[in-house]
Amino acid sequence: MRDFSSVKRIVIKAGTNLLSSETGIDMERIRAIVDQIASLKELGYQIILVSSGAVGLGAKALGHNSPVVYIAMKQACAAIGQPLLMSAYREEFQRHNLLPAQVLITKSILNNRKSYNNLRSSVSMLLAMGVIPVFNENDVVSTAELKDVFGDNDRMSALVASKIDADLLILLTDIDGLYTGNPRTDENAVLIHTIPEITPEIMSYAKGAGSAFATGGMKTKLLAAGIAQKGGCGTVIASGYEKNVLTRILRGEELGSYILPETRLSQRERWILNTTPRGSIIVDEGAKRALFAHKSLLPSGIKGIEGVFGKGEVAAIIDAEGSVFAKAVPYFDSTEIEKLQGHKSSEIETVLGKGRKDVIFRPEDVVFTESV
Repeated sequence: MRDFSSVKRIVIKAGTNLLSSETGIDMERIRAIVDQIASLKELGYQIILVSSGAVGLGAKALGHNSPVVYIAMKQACAAIGQPLLMSAYREEFQRHNLLPAQVLITKSILNNRKSYNNLRSSVSMLLAMGVIPVFNENDVVSTAELKDVFGDNDRMSALVASKIDADLLILLTDIDGLYTGNPRTDENAVLIHTIPEITPEIMSYAKGAGSAFATGGMKTKLLAAGIAQKGGCGTVIASGYEKNVLTRILRGEELGSYILPETRLSQRERWILNTTPRGSIIVDEGAKRALFAHKSLLPSGIKGIEGVFGKGEVAAIIDAEGSVFAKAVPYFDSTEIEKLQGHKSSEIETVLGKGRKDVIFRPEDVVFTESV
Protein backbone atom coordinates (compact mmCIF):
# COMPACT_ATOMS: atom_id res chain seq x y z
CA MET A 1 0.00 0.00 0.00
CA ARG A 2 1.19 3.53 -0.79
CA ASP A 3 0.99 6.17 1.91
CA PHE A 4 -0.71 9.35 0.68
CA SER A 5 -1.90 10.41 4.13
CA SER A 6 0.00 13.72 3.91
CA VAL A 7 -1.42 14.63 0.48
CA LYS A 8 -3.73 17.66 0.50
CA ARG A 9 -3.47 19.32 -2.92
CA ILE A 10 -3.74 17.23 -6.08
CA VAL A 11 -3.33 18.03 -9.77
CA ILE A 12 -5.22 15.62 -12.04
CA LYS A 13 -4.48 15.58 -15.76
CA ALA A 14 -6.91 13.91 -18.15
CA GLY A 15 -5.56 13.16 -21.63
CA THR A 16 -7.11 13.66 -25.05
CA ASN A 17 -7.51 9.96 -25.77
CA LEU A 18 -9.32 9.45 -22.50
CA LEU A 19 -11.86 12.24 -23.01
CA SER A 20 -12.60 11.92 -26.71
CA SER A 21 -14.90 9.61 -28.60
CA GLU A 22 -15.18 9.21 -32.37
CA THR A 23 -17.91 11.84 -32.45
CA GLY A 24 -16.60 14.32 -29.86
CA ILE A 25 -16.68 14.30 -26.06
CA ASP A 26 -16.93 11.04 -24.15
CA MET A 27 -19.49 12.25 -21.61
CA GLU A 28 -19.44 8.98 -19.68
CA ARG A 29 -15.71 9.37 -19.10
CA ILE A 30 -16.07 13.01 -18.07
CA ARG A 31 -18.88 12.05 -15.71
CA ALA A 32 -16.76 9.30 -14.15
CA ILE A 33 -13.83 11.69 -13.58
CA VAL A 34 -16.06 14.43 -12.15
CA ASP A 35 -17.82 11.96 -9.82
CA GLN A 36 -14.45 10.90 -8.42
CA ILE A 37 -13.25 14.50 -8.06
CA ALA A 38 -16.45 15.24 -6.12
CA SER A 39 -15.71 12.29 -3.83
CA LEU A 40 -12.17 13.55 -3.23
CA LYS A 41 -13.51 17.03 -2.49
CA GLU A 42 -15.79 15.58 0.17
CA LEU A 43 -12.74 13.98 1.76
CA GLY A 44 -11.10 17.42 2.05
CA TYR A 45 -8.67 17.36 -0.89
CA GLN A 46 -7.99 20.45 -2.98
CA ILE A 47 -8.26 19.51 -6.66
CA ILE A 48 -6.89 21.16 -9.79
CA LEU A 49 -7.87 19.58 -13.10
CA VAL A 50 -5.72 19.89 -16.22
CA SER A 51 -7.83 18.84 -19.16
CA SER A 52 -6.73 18.13 -22.69
CA GLY A 53 -9.14 17.72 -25.56
CA ALA A 54 -10.04 21.21 -26.79
CA VAL A 55 -8.16 20.99 -30.11
CA GLY A 56 -9.44 17.47 -30.77
CA LEU A 57 -13.02 18.40 -29.94
CA GLY A 58 -12.86 21.48 -32.15
CA ALA A 59 -11.42 19.44 -35.00
CA LYS A 60 -14.17 16.83 -34.70
CA ALA A 61 -16.84 19.55 -34.57
CA LEU A 62 -15.43 20.81 -37.87
CA GLY A 63 -15.34 17.29 -39.34
CA HIS A 64 -11.53 17.43 -39.48
CA ASN A 65 -10.31 13.87 -38.87
CA SER A 66 -6.57 14.14 -39.57
CA PRO A 67 -3.83 15.54 -37.31
CA VAL A 68 -3.99 19.32 -36.84
CA VAL A 69 -0.64 20.57 -38.19
CA TYR A 70 -1.03 24.23 -39.13
CA ILE A 71 -0.92 26.71 -36.24
CA ALA A 72 -3.88 28.77 -37.47
CA MET A 73 -5.98 25.60 -37.76
CA LYS A 74 -4.93 24.48 -34.28
CA GLN A 75 -5.89 27.86 -32.88
CA ALA A 76 -9.26 27.74 -34.63
CA CYS A 77 -9.95 24.22 -33.33
CA ALA A 78 -9.01 25.26 -29.81
CA ALA A 79 -11.33 28.28 -29.98
CA ILE A 80 -14.21 26.00 -31.01
CA GLY A 81 -13.36 23.11 -28.70
CA GLN A 82 -12.60 24.94 -25.45
CA PRO A 83 -16.18 26.12 -24.73
CA LEU A 84 -17.47 22.65 -25.64
CA LEU A 85 -15.09 21.12 -23.12
CA MET A 86 -15.95 23.58 -20.34
CA SER A 87 -19.67 23.22 -21.01
CA ALA A 88 -19.34 19.48 -20.48
CA TYR A 89 -17.46 19.97 -17.21
CA ARG A 90 -19.89 22.61 -15.97
CA GLU A 91 -22.84 20.30 -16.62
CA GLU A 92 -21.26 17.43 -14.70
CA PHE A 93 -19.91 19.48 -11.79
CA GLN A 94 -23.35 21.07 -11.33
CA ARG A 95 -24.70 17.63 -10.40
CA HIS A 96 -22.46 17.80 -7.31
CA ASN A 97 -23.10 21.52 -6.61
CA LEU A 98 -19.50 22.24 -7.57
CA LEU A 99 -18.32 25.12 -9.70
CA PRO A 100 -15.48 24.79 -12.25
CA ALA A 101 -13.35 27.75 -13.32
CA GLN A 102 -11.55 27.93 -16.65
CA VAL A 103 -7.85 28.85 -16.42
CA LEU A 104 -6.10 29.25 -19.77
CA ILE A 105 -2.37 29.85 -19.59
CA THR A 106 0.68 30.14 -21.80
CA LYS A 107 4.29 29.35 -20.98
CA SER A 108 5.15 33.04 -20.66
CA ILE A 109 2.66 33.43 -17.79
CA LEU A 110 4.64 30.96 -15.69
CA ASN A 111 8.00 32.34 -16.86
CA ASN A 112 7.19 35.90 -15.83
CA ARG A 113 7.54 36.26 -12.07
CA LYS A 114 4.79 38.89 -11.69
CA SER A 115 2.15 37.12 -13.80
CA TYR A 116 3.08 33.81 -12.17
CA ASN A 117 2.53 35.25 -8.69
CA ASN A 118 -0.80 36.72 -9.82
CA LEU A 119 -1.84 33.33 -11.19
CA ARG A 120 -0.77 31.58 -8.00
CA SER A 121 -2.82 34.00 -5.90
CA SER A 122 -5.95 33.62 -8.01
CA VAL A 123 -5.70 29.81 -8.00
CA SER A 124 -5.25 29.82 -4.23
CA MET A 125 -8.39 31.96 -3.90
CA LEU A 126 -10.39 29.63 -6.17
CA LEU A 127 -9.31 26.62 -4.11
CA ALA A 128 -10.15 28.42 -0.85
CA MET A 129 -13.66 29.04 -2.21
CA GLY A 130 -14.10 25.37 -3.09
CA VAL A 131 -13.96 25.98 -6.85
CA ILE A 132 -12.34 23.45 -9.23
CA PRO A 133 -9.77 25.25 -11.45
CA VAL A 134 -9.71 23.61 -14.89
CA PHE A 135 -6.40 24.37 -16.61
CA ASN A 136 -5.61 24.13 -20.29
CA GLU A 137 -3.03 25.70 -22.55
CA ASN A 138 -4.33 28.78 -24.33
CA ASP A 139 -3.80 27.31 -27.79
CA VAL A 140 -5.77 30.18 -29.37
CA VAL A 141 -2.90 32.62 -28.74
CA SER A 142 0.21 30.52 -27.95
CA THR A 143 2.56 29.74 -30.82
CA ALA A 144 5.74 27.69 -31.10
CA GLU A 145 7.44 30.50 -33.03
CA LEU A 146 7.19 32.70 -29.94
CA LYS A 147 8.41 29.81 -27.75
CA ASP A 148 5.26 30.29 -25.71
CA VAL A 149 3.94 26.72 -25.82
CA PHE A 150 4.34 23.97 -23.24
CA GLY A 151 4.42 21.33 -25.96
CA ASP A 152 1.97 19.05 -24.18
CA ASN A 153 -0.42 19.14 -21.22
CA ASP A 154 1.65 16.54 -19.35
CA ARG A 155 4.45 19.07 -19.03
CA MET A 156 2.01 21.87 -18.25
CA SER A 157 0.34 19.84 -15.51
CA ALA A 158 3.74 19.11 -13.93
CA LEU A 159 4.73 22.78 -14.01
CA VAL A 160 1.38 23.73 -12.48
CA ALA A 161 1.81 21.03 -9.81
CA SER A 162 5.34 22.20 -8.99
CA LYS A 163 4.56 25.88 -8.94
CA ILE A 164 1.35 25.79 -6.87
CA ASP A 165 2.73 23.42 -4.22
CA ALA A 166 0.75 20.29 -5.13
CA ASP A 167 1.53 17.14 -3.18
CA LEU A 168 0.53 14.68 -5.90
CA LEU A 169 0.18 14.73 -9.69
CA ILE A 170 -2.04 12.08 -11.28
CA LEU A 171 -1.67 11.62 -15.04
CA LEU A 172 -4.72 9.75 -16.33
CA THR A 173 -4.13 8.07 -19.67
CA ASP A 174 -5.34 5.08 -21.71
CA ILE A 175 -2.67 2.67 -20.42
CA ASP A 176 -2.12 1.19 -16.94
CA GLY A 177 1.28 2.82 -16.39
CA LEU A 178 4.88 2.32 -17.50
CA TYR A 179 5.70 -1.18 -18.73
CA THR A 180 9.07 -2.69 -19.55
CA GLY A 181 7.71 -3.22 -23.08
CA ASN A 182 4.59 -2.60 -25.13
CA PRO A 183 1.89 -4.59 -23.27
CA ARG A 184 -0.23 -4.72 -26.44
CA THR A 185 2.44 -6.64 -28.34
CA ASP A 186 4.84 -8.02 -25.72
CA GLU A 187 3.38 -10.69 -23.45
CA ASN A 188 6.48 -10.46 -21.22
CA ALA A 189 6.03 -6.73 -20.55
CA VAL A 190 5.85 -5.98 -16.81
CA LEU A 191 4.19 -2.97 -15.17
CA ILE A 192 6.66 -0.94 -13.08
CA HIS A 193 4.77 0.00 -9.92
CA THR A 194 7.38 2.21 -8.21
CA ILE A 195 10.02 4.46 -9.80
CA PRO A 196 12.44 6.07 -7.30
CA GLU A 197 14.50 7.76 -10.03
CA ILE A 198 13.92 8.47 -13.72
CA THR A 199 17.02 6.85 -15.20
CA PRO A 200 17.97 6.35 -18.87
CA GLU A 201 16.77 2.76 -18.52
CA ILE A 202 13.36 3.93 -17.31
CA MET A 203 13.16 6.43 -20.19
CA SER A 204 14.01 3.67 -22.67
CA TYR A 205 10.73 1.93 -21.86
CA ALA A 206 8.71 4.94 -23.06
CA LYS A 207 7.88 5.08 -26.75
CA GLY A 208 5.35 6.66 -29.08
CA ALA A 209 2.56 9.24 -28.93
CA GLY A 210 -1.11 8.74 -28.30
CA SER A 211 -3.28 9.60 -31.29
CA ALA A 212 -3.90 12.02 -34.14
CA PHE A 213 -4.98 14.73 -31.71
CA ALA A 214 -2.85 13.89 -28.64
CA THR A 215 0.58 15.50 -28.30
CA GLY A 216 1.89 13.33 -25.48
CA GLY A 217 3.02 9.77 -24.94
CA MET A 218 4.66 7.85 -22.12
CA LYS A 219 7.94 9.73 -22.67
CA THR A 220 6.27 13.10 -22.08
CA LYS A 221 4.65 11.71 -18.95
CA LEU A 222 7.99 10.62 -17.53
CA LEU A 223 9.54 13.99 -18.38
CA ALA A 224 6.59 15.65 -16.64
CA ALA A 225 7.04 13.38 -13.62
CA GLY A 226 10.68 14.49 -13.47
CA ILE A 227 9.58 18.14 -13.23
CA ALA A 228 7.09 17.31 -10.48
CA GLN A 229 9.66 15.13 -8.70
CA LYS A 230 12.10 18.03 -8.33
CA GLY A 231 9.23 20.12 -6.95
CA GLY A 232 8.71 17.59 -4.15
CA CYS A 233 5.55 16.26 -5.82
CA GLY A 234 4.99 12.56 -6.50
CA THR A 235 3.37 11.41 -9.75
CA VAL A 236 1.06 8.50 -10.51
CA ILE A 237 0.61 7.48 -14.15
CA ALA A 238 -2.53 5.35 -14.37
CA SER A 239 -5.39 4.34 -16.62
CA GLY A 240 -8.43 6.57 -16.54
CA TYR A 241 -10.49 3.57 -17.64
CA GLU A 242 -9.86 1.83 -14.32
CA LYS A 243 -13.01 1.98 -12.20
CA ASN A 244 -12.79 4.61 -9.42
CA VAL A 245 -9.10 5.04 -10.21
CA LEU A 246 -8.70 8.38 -8.42
CA THR A 247 -10.29 7.40 -5.14
CA ARG A 248 -8.47 4.07 -5.14
CA ILE A 249 -5.10 5.75 -5.76
CA LEU A 250 -5.64 8.04 -2.77
CA ARG A 251 -6.59 5.03 -0.64
CA GLY A 252 -3.12 3.68 -1.35
CA GLU A 253 -3.84 0.97 -3.93
CA GLU A 254 -0.81 0.30 -6.12
CA LEU A 255 -2.49 1.30 -9.37
CA GLY A 256 -0.30 2.50 -12.21
CA SER A 257 3.30 3.67 -11.86
CA TYR A 258 4.29 5.89 -8.95
CA ILE A 259 7.29 8.20 -9.40
CA LEU A 260 8.56 9.16 -5.96
CA PRO A 261 9.08 12.82 -5.03
CA GLU A 262 12.40 14.36 -4.09
CA THR A 263 12.93 16.82 -1.25
CA ARG A 264 10.90 19.89 -2.11
CA LEU A 265 12.78 22.99 -3.20
CA SER A 266 11.55 26.40 -2.08
CA GLN A 267 8.83 28.04 -4.14
CA ARG A 268 11.29 30.56 -5.59
CA GLU A 269 13.84 27.85 -6.40
CA ARG A 270 11.16 25.91 -8.27
CA TRP A 271 10.21 29.02 -10.24
CA ILE A 272 13.83 29.56 -11.26
CA LEU A 273 14.39 25.89 -12.12
CA ASN A 274 11.25 25.55 -14.27
CA THR A 275 11.43 28.91 -16.05
CA THR A 276 12.74 29.06 -19.62
CA PRO A 277 15.84 31.31 -19.66
CA ARG A 278 15.72 34.41 -21.84
CA GLY A 279 19.48 34.35 -22.33
CA SER A 280 22.74 33.05 -20.91
CA ILE A 281 25.77 34.15 -18.89
CA ILE A 282 29.03 32.39 -19.79
CA VAL A 283 31.46 32.07 -16.87
CA ASP A 284 35.01 30.84 -16.46
CA GLU A 285 36.07 27.78 -14.48
CA GLY A 286 36.96 29.80 -11.39
CA ALA A 287 33.53 31.40 -11.29
CA LYS A 288 31.88 27.99 -11.72
CA ARG A 289 33.83 26.59 -8.75
CA ALA A 290 32.89 29.63 -6.68
CA LEU A 291 29.19 29.20 -7.47
CA PHE A 292 29.27 25.54 -6.45
CA ALA A 293 30.97 26.70 -3.23
CA HIS A 294 27.89 28.89 -2.59
CA LYS A 295 29.57 32.17 -3.40
CA SER A 296 28.27 35.09 -5.46
CA LEU A 297 29.00 35.62 -9.16
CA LEU A 298 31.43 38.49 -9.67
CA PRO A 299 31.78 40.38 -12.97
CA SER A 300 35.43 39.32 -13.28
CA GLY A 301 34.34 35.70 -13.83
CA ILE A 302 32.07 36.47 -16.78
CA LYS A 303 33.31 35.54 -20.26
CA GLY A 304 30.30 36.49 -22.37
CA ILE A 305 26.55 37.01 -22.76
CA GLU A 306 24.07 35.33 -25.08
CA GLY A 307 20.54 36.54 -25.77
CA VAL A 308 18.66 39.46 -24.24
CA PHE A 309 17.21 39.41 -20.74
CA GLY A 310 16.11 41.95 -18.19
CA LYS A 311 17.03 42.52 -14.58
CA GLY A 312 15.23 39.91 -12.47
CA GLU A 313 14.63 37.52 -15.38
CA VAL A 314 16.01 33.99 -15.39
CA ALA A 315 19.27 33.40 -17.26
CA ALA A 316 21.10 30.14 -17.92
CA ILE A 317 24.63 29.89 -16.51
CA ILE A 318 27.05 28.25 -18.95
CA ASP A 319 30.61 27.07 -18.33
CA ALA A 320 33.59 27.50 -20.65
CA GLU A 321 32.79 24.18 -22.36
CA GLY A 322 29.29 25.30 -23.30
CA SER A 323 27.36 23.24 -20.73
CA VAL A 324 24.43 24.74 -18.81
CA PHE A 325 25.01 23.94 -15.14
CA ALA A 326 22.67 26.42 -13.41
CA LYS A 327 19.92 29.01 -13.75
CA ALA A 328 19.99 32.33 -11.93
CA VAL A 329 18.22 35.66 -11.50
CA PRO A 330 20.80 38.47 -11.94
CA TYR A 331 20.54 42.00 -10.52
CA PHE A 332 21.44 43.47 -13.93
CA ASP A 333 20.11 43.16 -17.47
CA SER A 334 22.11 41.56 -20.29
CA THR A 335 23.39 44.88 -21.66
CA GLU A 336 24.69 45.95 -18.26
CA ILE A 337 26.34 42.58 -17.58
CA GLU A 338 28.05 42.74 -20.96
CA LYS A 339 29.54 46.10 -19.96
CA LEU A 340 30.65 44.68 -16.61
CA GLN A 341 32.27 41.44 -17.78
CA GLY A 342 35.91 41.18 -16.79
CA HIS A 343 35.72 44.13 -14.38
CA LYS A 344 36.25 44.02 -10.63
CA SER A 345 33.30 44.41 -8.27
CA SER A 346 34.77 47.71 -7.06
CA GLU A 347 34.41 49.07 -10.61
CA ILE A 348 30.63 48.41 -10.96
CA GLU A 349 29.65 51.91 -9.81
CA THR A 350 32.27 53.43 -12.11
CA VAL A 351 30.82 51.58 -15.11
CA LEU A 352 27.09 51.82 -14.35
CA GLY A 353 26.74 54.58 -11.74
CA LYS A 354 26.08 54.70 -8.03
CA GLY A 355 23.56 52.67 -6.07
CA ARG A 356 24.13 49.34 -7.83
CA LYS A 357 24.66 45.88 -6.37
CA ASP A 358 28.28 44.79 -5.90
CA VAL A 359 27.72 41.28 -7.36
CA ILE A 360 25.90 39.89 -10.42
CA PHE A 361 23.81 37.60 -8.22
CA ARG A 362 24.07 35.93 -4.82
CA PRO A 363 23.88 32.21 -3.85
CA GLU A 364 20.16 32.48 -3.01
CA ASP A 365 19.50 33.60 -6.61
CA VAL A 366 20.87 30.45 -8.31
CA VAL A 367 19.59 26.88 -8.76
CA PHE A 368 21.93 24.20 -10.09
CA THR A 369 20.83 21.92 -12.90
CA GLU A 370 23.80 19.57 -12.54
CA SER A 371 25.89 18.27 -9.65
CA VAL A 372 29.34 19.52 -8.79
